[in-house]
Amino acid sequence: MNDSSGIGAFVLHVALLSLIAVGGVNTIVPELHRQVVEVQGALTSQQFADLFAIGQAAPGPNVLFVTLIGWQLAGATGALLTAAALCIPTCTIAYFVTRVWDRFKHARWRIATEAGVVPLTIGFIAASALLIAQAADGSVAAAAITTATAVFSYFSKFNPLWTLAAAAVLGFLGVV
Repeated sequence: MNDSSGIGAFVLHVALLSLIAVGGVNTIVPELHRQVVEVQGALTSQQFADLFAIGQAAPGPNVLFVTLIGWQLAGATGALLTAAALCIPTCTIAYFVTRVWDRFKHARWRIATEAGVVPLTIGFIAASALLIAQAADGSVAAAAITTATAVFSYFSKFNPLWTLAAAAVLGFLGVV
């Protein structure tokens, strides 16, 4: 997708998605996947999962993932436009909203809004996790490791980095 209309449509889509990315970029992963994998066919599910993993592993904010998609679609121009589309609308709104948000800290509508956004955000992030797990689990062993890691992380009090380290060792040993 190196044509300007393709990247332009994607950038507009990202700008609109940025307005509902409550809780961070991970909340819009399913829609980004649908757009670049299913609708545009510009990436495969595996490429999408790989870009997600690179964006999460790299130091810095997790919005790097969307910048990587822009890079993959249209090079440096795509990366810059996509990053701007993701950040500028929400930063502008956040700037103006936060200036008045504290004035209403005890208002019922504010308390209700904050209480309603929490489960919505958790649902978005859970959908993103499921989508990335499905894209990355190309074998029974990989699916078993993903499931075991999720269950262990959820039910134990150990740092989840230990499960990630164990999965990395299994990958290094060729189990996955």
